[in-house]
Amino acid sequence: MKAKSIQGKSTEAAKIAIENSMSDGFSPTIAILFISVKQDRKAIYQWLDSKNIDVFGATSCGEFINGHQSEGEIAILLLELSKENYTILFEDFEDGNLDKAALNLANNALKQFSNPSLILCSPGINQKGDHFEGEKLVESLERNLGPDKIFFGGKAGDDWQLKETFVFTNKKEAKYGIVALVLNGDKIALKGMAVTGWKPLGITRTVTKSKGQLLYEIDGKSAVELYLKYLGKEDKMAEKDFKVFEDVSIEYPFIVERDNNETILKTPMRIDATEKALVIDIPMPEGSKFWFTSPPEFDIVEEVIEKATQLKQDTKEGADALLIFSCAGRNPILGPMINDENNGLAEVWQTPMAGFFTYGEYGRVLNGRQNFHSGACCWVTLKEKE
Repeated sequence: MKAKSIQGKSTEAAKIAIENSMSDGFSPTIAILFISVKQDRKAIYQWLDSKNIDVFGATSCGEFINGHQSEGEIAILLLELSKENYTILFEDFEDGNLDKAALNLANNALKQFSNPSLILCSPGINQKGDHFEGEKLVESLERNLGPDKIFFGGKAGDDWQLKETFVFTNKKEAKYGIVALVLNGDKIALKGMAVTGWKPLGITRTVTKSKGQLLYEIDGKSAVELYLKYLGKEDKMAEKDFKVFEDVSIEYPFIVERDNNETILKTPMRIDATEKALVIDIPMPEGSKFWFTSPPEFDIVEEVIEKATQLKQDTKEGADALLIFSCAGRNPILGPMINDENNGLAEVWQTPMAGFFTYGEYGRVLNGRQNFHSGACCWVTLKEKE
């Protein structure tokens, strides 16, 4: 497998970069395309189709390749890979039947290869305008593919507009769809992990009253008041102030327990002044155990790089290409350190890289099960087996 990563500030710039990449005889068969909703994605994927290059694509909340990060632009990972070893599947569920779409995708992947591995992207926003149910998609795919199958990916973005996200191929696109690059796992190895890096602070907390994305009480106390106190904003606790303080600090998510001793980050997005509740990006059912988090520091990035380095040393294998699905919240939270994280991973693996900032991530923690993540850096390498 050969790979090259390119970027462009416009469709025309991306086309020129792709043409230039092929000037030395490089002949890509796949373009993994991460693109801002501000760009003309149809123009570029239709042009790629005319060049007989298959497309796997999603809209982004910022995009990046080796040494370059942008917002509102285009990032592409080009792969030269035998068509015998991959297929691209697309399932839309405009009817809202996610389970059926996941079942169809899984069955078609298993028909194509006895041991499929997947790179996939899903919507970032569901039909109700809420965050797409990433956990439900993972459960459906794991059930239908089998727990041993590997898949990595992310939820599409729309530059923080939180209105419409898209996934697409050469021929199709959808606001509510799943696109999957299905690889022959016997020929192409995927290795990667999801890492958040956030550290717990203080005692374990318990959700004592919630409904959907609304969190009312923590340990029998007002969730809003407790969270504002945690942020050092006690002056905003008066009811009259809630309406002028609806946005909260996304850099302080909650670390929430889940099965198999794993955790997930769930983030307060704003205060619902009418309900006097925190609005959480992913629902926290009553009885959920969680911790507040420590302020983000550089050791978050260090943990991501160190774990990648250790995996490479343990496996004694390199990579032909690298994809990174990084939570959109990591960019404003980590600031310039996000470049250290993404470029650091590319330097560890010494390979072309492309990625985008997502509304949620799919993958596995080290030695963990397949899961949906929030707030994570989820990376995966692709390596053609000899």
